[in-house]
This record gives sequence, structure tokens and C-alpha cells, in this order.
Amino acid sequence: MTLAAEPATGPPLPQLAERPDLATRTAELRDYHEQARRGPDQQATARQHARGKLTAHERIALLFDAESFTEVEPLRRHRAVGFGMEFKRPYADGVVTGWGTVHGRTVFVYAHDFRVFGGALGEAHAEKIHKVMDLAEAAGAPLVALCDGAGARIQEGVTALAGYGGIFRRNARCSGVIPQISVMLGPCAGGAAYSPALTDFVFMVRGTSQMFITGPDVVQAVTGERIDHDGLGGSDVHATTTGVAAFVHDDEESCLEEVRHLLSLLPSNNRELPPHQPSDDPADRRNDALLDLVPADPSRAYDIRDVIAEIVDDGDYTEVHARWAGNVVCALTRLDGHVVGIVANQPSSFAGVLDIAASEKAARFVQTCDAFSIPLLTLLDVPGFLPGREQEHGGIIRHGAKLLYAYCNATVPRIQLILRKAYGGAYIVMDSRSIGSDLSFAWPSNEIAVMGAEGAANVVFRREIAASPTPEATRAQLIEEYRSELMHPYYAAERGLVDDVVDPAQTRALLIRSLAMLRTKHAPIPERKHGNPPV
Repeated sequence: MTLAAEPATGPPLPQLAERPDLATRTAELRDYHEQARRGPDQQATARQHARGKLTAHERIALLFDAESFTEVEPLRRHRAVGFGMEFKRPYADGVVTGWGTVHGRTVFVYAHDFRVFGGALGEAHAEKIHKVMDLAEAAGAPLVALCDGAGARIQEGVTALAGYGGIFRRNARCSGVIPQISVMLGPCAGGAAYSPALTDFVFMVRGTSQMFITGPDVVQAVTGERIDHDGLGGSDVHATTTGVAAFVHDDEESCLEEVRHLLSLLPSNNRELPPHQPSDDPADRRNDALLDLVPADPSRAYDIRDVIAEIVDDGDYTEVHARWAGNVVCALTRLDGHVVGIVANQPSSFAGVLDIAASEKAARFVQTCDAFSIPLLTLLDVPGFLPGREQEHGGIIRHGAKLLYAYCNATVPRIQLILRKAYGGAYIVMDSRSIGSDLSFAWPSNEIAVMGAEGAANVVFRREIAASPTPEATRAQLIEEYRSELMHPYYAAERGLVDDVVDPAQTRALLIRSLAMLRTKHAPIPERKHGNPPV
């Protein structure tokens, strides 16, 4: 028996809406991406431009090769509630992250977007940065931070602070593994300032970037001192006084162009060599100009940068910390197309003496070059360490030991070239043979000694001078005797402390041949967790 179907009861089932097709979804996606790129509103972009600053995407376009940038997590949004945050959930959450190419090589980036929450860091914002830092480490590629943020996002409380901790930990873990470059394009206050300090190079733009732990308002409240943002932590302060900024530029365009150039001098990671760039400058080019550039009189000053320009490829070099501790010059350059780091005393500034700032500057540079397989060339013309109570009480022993440790610990090819004076402990510290330099050369104008002849004669012959009826004449005679006996150009070479006394005109050719020989150098290091440098 067949039963008839009962009629349906109740309201009719609703009809399902037709799902959008892929083309509609794709158009919607493009709209979301455009919202993230456009920022909260046109007025925010206009305000950014009015401050003389570019937007995050505009900066990224200047940094990378055309059409090479790939963004990561552009649709990320924060999850915070309270203080009205649940009603303000812009895409990208105030930071643009991703990768692209610079001169054809992969580079990772994160760029704060000041238009969104003032570039302040919250939980989602931090997680995006953590992700791109982890990707850079895994891929073995440089990381560039374009910093323009107001610090921690107060509305998110301690989770924002924890986000900074994750950044610091990754900065430390990647130190010496991949190049890390911080580009300060706006404010960087409080704990946020520690991340740039942990990276290899810091760029700043004059007039728009500042870095400080406590701002002017806090300084005034605690100490009563009135000071503006630039006076407290502007680019000139960090370029000349603190040594935090390695490079300072007048505008963002030239700053980011210099970042691109610096990346061309660095390897992608610590397992690679810096990129070689063929040079039209002949490897055997004579340097006859050096005979006139460097005065024979050791008391006369000259600019060591003229010597560097004469030796290197096409006279082109990039000076690091050019405005800080001017009595030592640190520069990245090329010899026969291969990247070299140069540390040189600067006789035109305090006679090239080593002091606290110069020791710190050179030590940091030596460590950076060693970390990234950049050979070191040290040019000596040094009268010693700067004497005085201020230096002694400031810790010249500890700070000078930083430079000594950095050289002793370096395993890259190391060549020392003595131009004129090389006195006392400063001669030893500036990569002498006794602390591990692979090769040491000297010009015929070299004077290697414990101290200058005048000072040595006053100490060694003080009784003879005092007893002489003509002390000044006796003193002059004994100075000349000391100089001819212990400070003649071949004294160190005779004892194997200098490999050769060389013709200055052959300097470039000799250095290039020597570096080519050392290119396959392998220096084993002892088994240890890490050293304990005098930081």
C-alpha cells in the first residue's frame, strides 16, 4: 500500500543568496588592498606630506627595485577592545611588511605607517614585524627597518611592550647573521629606540627624525631642563655626540638611495662574501700622488681621506660615522672590485690620536666587518692614546680594550699599513702583527717606537741632560741618536715585525695582490659559547 506524501507545513525555507563569483571577490580584494595602501583618509596622507615625510609605501618604492615588492599580511587587523579601539580597525595595523630586491638581491623590510595610530606598535603590529624578521633570518637576507612611530600603543597595554621584547630578541639573534639597517624617518621614543641601537647601521634624516628614551616633557618634569626634540635626540646629536647615527641625510630620497648603496657593499648573510663589482680602475695603477700627499715631517697634518681616495677603486668610498670621533676614519670601499673595510687614523683631527670615542667607533666597525666577511685594511699614523684625567676617568682603559678585543677576535683577512707614526700601545692596538694581522707593511717614512723620540730622550737620558752644561744641545743630540738607533725606517722590518718597507707608489697594487692571496684564509676559533669583551 502506497501512502500519499503529506503536504509541507510551516513557512517556506529561505532561498540562499547567490555566492559572488571569483571576479567579484577579486575586485573586493583589490578594494581592501587599496584601503590598506590609502591609509585612514586623504587628510592623514596630506599631513604626512606637510611634515616633509613620505608614506610607508612611497618609501618602500624608493628602497626597492621597480615592481619587486611583495607585501606580507596587508589585511592584518588588531583585536584590541576598549577605549574605542574596536571601532578603529584599519587594515595593515600601521606597519607595512614584506620583501623585494635591491640591485637584484632579496631584502626584507618593515615600515611604520605614521598615518595609522601614529605608527604606534600594538600586538598585531608587532607580530607582523616578528614574522618578517623570522623570514629574513630563514632566507638569509638583509632586513631594513623604516622607523616612523610613536612607540608602544598605550591602549593595548603590556601586550605592546611584549611586542617590543620580541623585536629586541630577534635583533640580537640576527646580529652578525644578516645585515640589519635602521632608517629613522620620524620619531622613535622610549623602549622603541633600543631596536635601532641593536642593528648594524642607523640612518637619520635631518629635521624629521629623533631618538630618545625620555622626551623633552619628561626631562623638564624630572630635571627642570628645557630642551626641544632635536636638541635632545635629533640627527645632529646622534651623528656628532652619541655616535648612534652612522649616516645623516637632508631628505628621505637621498637617505634611501644611500641605504641601497650600503646594501651593495654588504653580503646577504654571514655565510656569503660581499658582492664583487668589476672595476675599470687598473689593479696595478701607481700611486705617485701619495709621495706629495703625506708630509715627511711627522708633526705636519694631512687628510687621510685623500690617501684613501688615491688607493681605492675610482676614489670612491663610503665613510661610516663621518661626523663622530673624527680622529679615526672608518670606511667601506672596494679594491679591484672586492669590498674592503678601512680603519685609519686621521692626522688632521687631534693628530690622529686614539681616545674613548675613536676606540668605540673603530671597534664597532671592526666587529661589523668581521661578522660579514669584509677584509680589514688598517692605515696607521698614530701618536698614541690621548692622555689626561678626563680620558682616564672616562674609562679609556676599558674602551681602548674594546678595539684591541675586536681586532684580536677578527678572523677576516687583516693588513696593516704604517704611513708615519706608530707609537706605544696605540701601535699594538691598531692591528699590529703581534695581535694577529696577517701582513704588515710600512712606508719609508714610518716611525715605530714606544713613544716619540723627544719624549723618549727626556725619560732615558734625563740625568745626562740635567748634568750637561748645555742641556738643550745635549738633548737635541740625544734625541737624534735615539731616533737613528731605534726609530729608523727598517728597525721593525729587521726584527720581523713588519713584512716589508714598501714604495708608496706601489701601495694599491701591493694591497690588491695581498688581499687576493688572503681571500681563502681560514682562521679556526676556539670552542666556546662566546667571548667576554669589555663592553
